[in-house]
Amino acid sequence: MDYQALAELLFPDVTATPEELEARFPQRNLPEGAVVTRMAPSPTGFVHLGNLVQGMISERMAHQSGGVLFLRVEDTDAKREVPGAVEVLINSLKFYHIDFDEGATMDGDNGAYGPYRQRQRAAIYHVYAKKLVSEGKAYPCFCTEEELSALREQQEANKETTGYYGQYAVWRDRSLEDIQAQLTAGKPWVLRFRSEGSVDRQFKFDDLVKGKLTITENNVDHVLLKSDGIPTYHFAHAVDDHLMRTTHVVRGDEWLPSLPFHIQLFQALGFKLPKYVHIGPLMKMDGNSKRKLSKRKDPELALTYYKAEGFPIASMREYLMTVLNSNFEDWRRANPDAALEDFKFSPKKLNPAGSLFDYAKLLDVSKNVISRMTAGDVYAQLLDWAKEFDPDFAGKLEADSEYAKRILAIGRGGKKPRKDLAVWKDAKDYMGFFYDDYLEAPQWDSKFDKAVIRDVLSRFLESYDFADDSAAWFAKVKAITEAIGFTTDMKAYKLNPEAFPGTVADVSTFLRQAVTGKTDTPDLYTIMQILGYDRTVGRIRGCLSALN
Repeated sequence: MDYQALAELLFPDVTATPEELEARFPQRNLPEGAVVTRMAPSPTGFVHLGNLVQGMISERMAHQSGGVLFLRVEDTDAKREVPGAVEVLINSLKFYHIDFDEGATMDGDNGAYGPYRQRQRAAIYHVYAKKLVSEGKAYPCFCTEEELSALREQQEANKETTGYYGQYAVWRDRSLEDIQAQLTAGKPWVLRFRSEGSVDRQFKFDDLVKGKLTITENNVDHVLLKSDGIPTYHFAHAVDDHLMRTTHVVRGDEWLPSLPFHIQLFQALGFKLPKYVHIGPLMKMDGNSKRKLSKRKDPELALTYYKAEGFPIASMREYLMTVLNSNFEDWRRANPDAALEDFKFSPKKLNPAGSLFDYAKLLDVSKNVISRMTAGDVYAQLLDWAKEFDPDFAGKLEADSEYAKRILAIGRGGKKPRKDLAVWKDAKDYMGFFYDDYLEAPQWDSKFDKAVIRDVLSRFLESYDFADDSAAWFAKVKAITEAIGFTTDMKAYKLNPEAFPGTVADVSTFLRQAVTGKTDTPDLYTIMQILGYDRTVGRIRGCLSALN
């Protein structure tokens, strides 16, 4: 076979050479050890937690080494592409501070190694396709879908591994004349890789997460170019990662079965193999067993879920880092105020089997993150969330920002800040009573006679002085407690509860419910100070009227 003649026959319009492309996309001028990595998702419209995990790993590896993170859109499968999906992807990752140094953007491409959308790079792939054909490493295949289906059925009947290989690779060694005849007849063709591998041979491979692997060689003649001239993922990613000078590939371990072919393809192309970081799946407990998070079963897989619930960006990043590197929590305890970016992330500390996603722990982490924020930061992030997901609440927050910040400042700061909020979605229930439109009528405890509750509220109004400090205010609450026969001695009450009709805690609850409609709130004295004298007294009087 005259492979050079075959290459010219298949690619008559390809005049560019690999050497010209090497010059067009030179080695990057970066510090020693700098990581160049990428995110290369397909534009399917579904951006999930796994994308964010991969993004965080890639971003940390690149930026803490002084390297480059770029975004490449792998849109070679037109059937799966969803209109607008690229924009959704870019916006979602940007929202979670996955900042790319170059690559696909909303307005086109940014960077010297583009185009960054694979369907725009067809001419580049054809240069390397022609090179492989000219070296006898690839060939055209004219099999129809019906012929391939029949081939698979025969293999299954024979209980053989399915695929295009060995005796089933019917176009592998066809003559130039046979190929010419098919081309003259206008028959569609795909370009296949000519594998020299054998399933009887194995080799060692070192993955940065999985460690040392024993891999069986690939013997299948996989498709490199589809009949429309667009490459498969396998071929495109090899060419792109080489020309974009990728040093590390971060991807899910579902790609491990393709690794033998990818290694083979890099070798055939004469490219240096990047280092691979195959990450395990995110899992959750389902009863007593673990399973992968599922798009169909688990709404929390979608990134849109966390945005709608109102998890702060910092909470998501903080929690995921605890999942990704087991030593992060110890580092955080030693560096409570440090930026997450100061932590030295290592792919070698990833769990090879995958990580368990614990929603309850995410909530706890988020409470801690929010508790460390200033009232101003909480207000700004809450307002942004509410504008999108609760416009009425946003309107109230915006109407008097200083009032809202005073509310959000309750119990904030100090060594033991309050941890009332885990997500912005909870904020309306937490602080809504400060707004008259959201105030709910109290549900009084039926074990207390309403006459007793009326008596407490009436006595409080008689003694209430807005100018009192918290100590004087609480002294009056205790005086009311004793005046109605309740006790202020909580120890005595616990020893013999039957001896007392109630406690100072019950009296405080009556007041709390009258003012807020709730039994559990932050400090009641502070609440009254923020509400002001008129609104506090008005609410108590309203409850007195309702109790009559």
